[in-house]
Amino acid sequence: MEDLKQKLIELVERNLPDEEHFMVDLQLTPKKDQLNLNILIDADQGLTIDSCAKVSRSVSEEIETLDLIDSAYRIEVSSPGVDFPLSSVRQYRKNVGRELKVLLADGKEQKGKLVEANDNGILLSVKVKEKGKKAVEVETPISYVEIKKSVVQVSFK
Repeated sequence: MEDLKQKLIELVERNLPDEEHFMVDLQLTPKKDQLNLNILIDADQGLTIDSCAKVSRSVSEEIETLDLIDSAYRIEVSSPGVDFPLSSVRQYRKNVGRELKVLLADGKEQKGKLVEANDNGILLSVKVKEKGKKAVEVETPISYVEIKKSVVQVSFK
């Protein structure tokens, strides 16, 4: 199953529309008599339904041509949902300026605006309130190794 997953990852990456698109995750889930293939993709400037459809068609055609899956399968290509954790530097960079909730490896949680994302970590602008004083914004650097999970916070403002 791992060998098949790796082949499918390579196949998906080959069939992305352009350099702006990138793969976030690929999950293979056996169900009854079929295999569910869930592919999550994203794009630097936002993902369209047309892009998802194009990837789905291209990947399906190549699976059939290469005879990679010998049983029934269902393919689903979509963007990661708002509750899906960020998993790559590219996703962090795409979300600069948005609010994040970051669960740290030590169990603590940070909420703040993502100011910057580089190859080593992120810079989060966090509101700190001291007793009797007005809250101030403090820029907090966090390395990727310290991050257990980061989720973009949805704002309805």
